[in-house]
Amino acid sequence: MAAQISDHFTYRKLFAFVLPPIAMMLLTSVYTMVDGLFVSHFVGKIAFAAVNFVFPVIVLMSGLGFMFGSGGTALVAKTLGHGAEKRARRYFTQVVLLAAGLGTIAAAVGLVWLPEICLLLGGTPDLLPDALTYGRIMLAFLPCCILQWSFQSLLIAAEKPNFAFWLSVAGGVTNVALDALFMACFGWGVAGAAVATGISQVVAGVVPVVYFLFPNGSLLRFRRTRMQPRPMLQACSNGASELVSGISGALVGMLYNYQLLRYYGEDGVAAFGVVMYVSFFFVSIFIGYDMGSSPLFAYHHGADNRAELRNLFRKSFLLISLCSLCLAASAVLFSRPLAVLFVGYNESLAALTQHAFCLYGFSFALMGLNIFASGLFTAMNNGLISALISFARTFAFQVLAVLLLPLLVGTDGIWWSVSVAEVAALALSVFFVLRYRKRYGYL
Repeated sequence: MAAQISDHFTYRKLFAFVLPPIAMMLLTSVYTMVDGLFVSHFVGKIAFAAVNFVFPVIVLMSGLGFMFGSGGTALVAKTLGHGAEKRARRYFTQVVLLAAGLGTIAAAVGLVWLPEICLLLGGTPDLLPDALTYGRIMLAFLPCCILQWSFQSLLIAAEKPNFAFWLSVAGGVTNVALDALFMACFGWGVAGAAVATGISQVVAGVVPVVYFLFPNGSLLRFRRTRMQPRPMLQACSNGASELVSGISGALVGMLYNYQLLRYYGEDGVAAFGVVMYVSFFFVSIFIGYDMGSSPLFAYHHGADNRAELRNLFRKSFLLISLCSLCLAASAVLFSRPLAVLFVGYNESLAALTQHAFCLYGFSFALMGLNIFASGLFTAMNNGLISALISFARTFAFQVLAVLLLPLLVGTDGIWWSVSVAEVAALALSVFFVLRYRKRYGYL
């Protein structure tokens, strides 16, 4: 029998529950990496740099999906913990409608302002044509992307993590197959990569809509409801940290690209792109764990089951700490093979990428704990503290580091910036976790 969010969780049961969202996020990251591989090897390093140059803009817009997914899931799961299933279904319906509506507005705004944004970020004549082509197509599919990210978390609250996993598989297989068709066979270049990704987002974002329109075996389904501003604001507040993280990551990514163009030229942007693809793969483990465990924390918080909250906290801390150390070691040990995999056709670029991996990789030793701390407060429906941790970690500390470290230690300071930011963020995370331990009873 499948685990339910109301259960007591042993290590085995917890691992089984979070494995589908972790696998789902890993698959998503792999498919994203395949996009980069196709562009790099079939179009070239300038096109690869162009895609990575504009990608933070897409991440900026798609942050809405993380907000509605995490914040809406926390609200729905807490409501289920109170035993109010009908109210939880109303909230669930409103969250999905709001995500689709705001996603459409964000796409329209992005399409209008994309050229100006790219010029403001210092786009060179070599990068701009491919960057605009890729960005415009991706923005056209943005509502489906936001629905995809929202449902990846909401399906966990519906006790359908396996369904979320297979949706990710279906979307990813579609993406890879169409990448091969559009780029390798048809020669569509970066446009082919963007269209392939967009169609995969339609698969993963629209199928759940159809599923929840009809009676199903989950706790949730759509029902007629009017929009209720107060709970929707609460959902947005709960997910503010994820939105802040997405926006901050995008803005910092733009700043990194700007600095790298100054110090290294297009090769720096390409190397950073490779590091980001692999970083997304590693971080996907932490994000997937957060997606899987957050409904558990939220449910037991709603049920005021402090013994289970302490149990989940202890087990989560140990699992994430061990995984973090393994990932940091892997980033350094496999830096050369990973660099060759993406840009082995250019030895100087491969050497720069390997060097970047060796310095950037230390950040993974701390990153998971900071993501867990932010996600914990989202699950406790304390969006303010969660957002503060995310903002400090992904924006404030990184901006300071990426601007100041190159002045102090040279170009290597760019690659050390994330590690320095994670150290500062960990101190902040520990402070808030200890400060609120008695209020929520997780420690």
